[in-house]
Amino acid sequence: MGLTPVPDDEIAAVVTSLEITKRPLPRPMPESRLRLMRWEAPSLSKYRALFSRVGARWMWFSRLVMPDDALQAIIGDPGIEVYAVVDPAGIEVGMLELDYREPPACEISFFGLIPELNGKGHGRWLMAQAQARAWRADINRVWVHTCTLDHPSALNFYRAQGFTAFQREVETFSDPRLTGQMPADTAPQIPLLSRR
Repeated sequence: MGLTPVPDDEIAAVVTSLEITKRPLPRPMPESRLRLMRWEAPSLSKYRALFSRVGARWMWFSRLVMPDDALQAIIGDPGIEVYAVVDPAGIEVGMLELDYREPPACEISFFGLIPELNGKGHGRWLMAQAQARAWRADINRVWVHTCTLDHPSALNFYRAQGFTAFQREVETFSDPRLTGQMPADTAPQIPLLSRR
């Protein structure tokens, strides 16, 4: 057993992929004051704004730095469904993205609520919504991945929703706070080891 050094200007995360390979039995939809709204063709700026509001705390930055044409190709693909979670005032407070591009599987590629809603039961509602949409007639596997940068309860949450871990990987990347892609005060729970 040994440790692998990570350069001060990089971040490492353990990524765990989880799956459900058997359609769950129907169960009542948890109650929530929130609703899910399909975004047929979100603008890149609107998509990135919500992506950042939901994920900045957990170092979500991949879609923020992706070239416009690459992101447009993804969210405009007919195999991708993007949803906004909306509160009673019509404010977007979460997101769900389902990827059907590799049948017969559906990946829950992005799933989250703004940090202020964490721990209030809305995650169970959103997962029930996600699974209700993911399990189409032609789908026999729904999967998701999380990492050690996500909310500390994320892995256990997915397991409690019926997902089973099937793969673990280590991902390293340049710290986006040091490259200027995210503000230096983003994700304060992740130590910033180097300043340029």
